[in-house]
Amino acid sequence: MRRTRVRFAPSPTGPLHMGGVRTALYNYLFAKQHGGDFIIRIEDTDSHRFVPGAEQYIIEALNWCGIIPDEGVDENGQVVSAPSARHPHAPYRQSERRAIYRAYAEQLVAAGWAYYAFDSAEELGAKRSEAEAAGQTFIYNQVSRLQLRNSLTLPAEEVSRLLEETSDWTIRFKMPEDRVVAMDDLIRGHIEVNTATLDDKVLWKRADELPTYHLANIVDDHLMEISEVIRGEEWLPSLPLHYLLYEAFGWTDTMPRFAHLSLLLKPDGKGKLSKRDGDRLGFPVFPLRWVNEAGEVSRGYREDGYFPEAFVNMLAFLGWNPGGERELYTIDELAEVFSLERVIKSGARFNAEKAKWFNKEYLRMKPDEQLADLLVPVLEEHGISLPKDYLVRAVGIVKDRATFVRDLFDAAPYLYSAPKEFVEKDVAKFWKEENYPLALEAGAYITSFDGPWDKEHIGQALEDYIRSREWPMGKVMNCLRLALAGASSGLGIADILSLIGPKEASARLSYAENTLK
Repeated sequence: MRRTRVRFAPSPTGPLHMGGVRTALYNYLFAKQHGGDFIIRIEDTDSHRFVPGAEQYIIEALNWCGIIPDEGVDENGQVVSAPSARHPHAPYRQSERRAIYRAYAEQLVAAGWAYYAFDSAEELGAKRSEAEAAGQTFIYNQVSRLQLRNSLTLPAEEVSRLLEETSDWTIRFKMPEDRVVAMDDLIRGHIEVNTATLDDKVLWKRADELPTYHLANIVDDHLMEISEVIRGEEWLPSLPLHYLLYEAFGWTDTMPRFAHLSLLLKPDGKGKLSKRDGDRLGFPVFPLRWVNEAGEVSRGYREDGYFPEAFVNMLAFLGWNPGGERELYTIDELAEVFSLERVIKSGARFNAEKAKWFNKEYLRMKPDEQLADLLVPVLEEHGISLPKDYLVRAVGIVKDRATFVRDLFDAAPYLYSAPKEFVEKDVAKFWKEENYPLALEAGAYITSFDGPWDKEHIGQALEDYIRSREWPMGKVMNCLRLALAGASSGLGIADILSLIGPKEASARLSYAENTLK
């Protein structure tokens, strides 16, 4: 049995979609479960679609998620360019491997599995227009290739001349005629396709001396000893060609097993999840914030306040589950239970509220000390600095109301600074002459309370005091909360008092009395 080796091979054509992160994650989990290797390879042979900064974005996004490769990236986050003991299969950028691909393409020509095509872009465009005018679709295949300019139809002398004197030619795969290609997919099962439905794909281009995806990924997967190819379902139509390429090279004995993952769908299930859906519905579709060359900003899960472990856990469950009721797993625990057999064939519908649920659960599991440290930058934005022990206690009070770290402040800003303004409608409703004197008297009593200063004792003493005087509990409490928090809604009064202490509480009551006269 050969060693498990899987790869994630993104193209640096823009920010990494969360669907791409899920593909990387499933590859990573599969490798770890089988004690194998997870490899990063950058497929940058499409020079026309290359986007500066995209490669760095991909690496940074995976690092943030904790999806760390065994090969392909060094400790500085750089894609390795030279072979070493640790990276024997380098380089890992296809643009740096360009010298190897032409020989493999020529090998296919020599074996009769490929041919030279000299049709110009204008000639092919004319063929497409002609077919469209006749209500048909032009395909470069086993029928049309016999009417086109290629080494199958031109004299050998003309082929030699064109190869020497021109640069606008390609090497195309010669698709076998009327043959059934039988394939197996680890997720989708057995598949059969007749070659009559397939076209002769370009494998290598003389113009830029670069391979297409089809040739490069087969050659690289073979040379890098990839055992399983786990990729998105958009590549499923290419599977027959890839099977035939392994046959053409004589590599069927070492051909990897294939698994094609279903799409991530819009929240309504109608179509592939896109950036436009996120913009329209108010959630990110990229792991990190991205700014394109036009200055347009795309939101990222990191910048929106998601924990990487919550994001990864959520992604893992988009199209897979381990069975049972449990949903919260660390990445190491996911590796223990992951299996391709439990990956669904149909598309996985994205639920933005479920993503928030995962983050809320991870926030609640974090120690209060850690959350207090994470809260400090949020408080600094508001010019607030408080002792660590105070923040730890504040976080413990408010964390059940928070989904993101910033909510630890937004849900109860009055825990960190005294309110200077009061909600007008609450003032009009509760701060009335028959109510607030009672609240101020109750406040004066509790701020001089000589019992234990904790939530339970404060709450009971305050309630007993109000009941003993037969005052309206709700009205008095709402006035008190208005004075302490600036609004009639919020945390329990005993929670607030136990944290801010009697001196601060007394100051807030005095401020409210003087301000709300």
